[in-house]
Amino acid sequence: MPPVDPAVELSTVTGVYRFLLTPRWLGYLALTLVGAAVMVGLGFWQLDRFHERNAINQRIEAGASGPSVVLGERIGAPTGGAGTAGPAPARDAEYTRVSATGRFDRSREILIRDRTVNDTVGFEVLTPLVLDDGTAVLVDRGWVAPANGGAAIPPEVPPAPAGEVTAVGRLRAPESRASRPTLIAGHLQTRRISPASIAPALPYALYDAYISENAVAAGMVAVAPQDENALMNGGYTIEWWLFAAGLVAGYGFVARKEARDTQDRAEGRTSADDDIDAWLARYEPSEN
Repeated sequence: MPPVDPAVELSTVTGVYRFLLTPRWLGYLALTLVGAAVMVGLGFWQLDRFHERNAINQRIEAGASGPSVVLGERIGAPTGGAGTAGPAPARDAEYTRVSATGRFDRSREILIRDRTVNDTVGFEVLTPLVLDDGTAVLVDRGWVAPANGGAAIPPEVPPAPAGEVTAVGRLRAPESRASRPTLIAGHLQTRRISPASIAPALPYALYDAYISENAVAAGMVAVAPQDENALMNGGYTIEWWLFAAGLVAGYGFVARKEARDTQDRAEGRTSADDDIDAWLARYEPSEN
């Protein structure tokens, strides 16, 4: 079989792109595919976060009004003794609108300090609502401004209603990095809302969640949860997928350039030759 002229072989598509089967270019291809797969996976992860945050926002909006469900239908009741907390709520239970009926224990109110509303640092007021079975749930009755004399002076807190009441609001999950409350200026105070951390200071078992009331007394400000930034995750999803597409397209661009350079070298031409030919063609006299 006669030998194949390299110039003829490189004139075919198979010949031009034969370099793609070399170990170096196979390595480039593997890195490209792995990188693109990772980026696509990150895009799907951000898409899951988008759906998760969007669902949270829907629960936040629905928790502002409409019918409520009984507290025990969304979270398990505490079964331990005094000073303990029950099971934590499911993730999809947070922000749902719940109700609980009982009597406020006004003597054991807890102040959550360093809480900011409208650029002012004040306190959120938690009051235990003792239910008929002897357990209790913490109710966030709202935010109050600090006293004029500073943090050492207790703020003006409107008293909780007396007698049997029904608290209605969004179910909130415990906050992280909490510590046990301490007695400051005659009030139990802490910086994080965690029933499990607060329970040892109280004479009853607590639900491991709290109710953030939507309607608050005069002199208090309702504490509304902030919406999740779902659009940010949607944007990240698109970005990761565009990065993956760009990586694959970049590989194709570089491979195409290598193929053209290989063919030019086989024909004894260089990119500089092409530039010179193009420049000369501009000034070649035309035939009349």
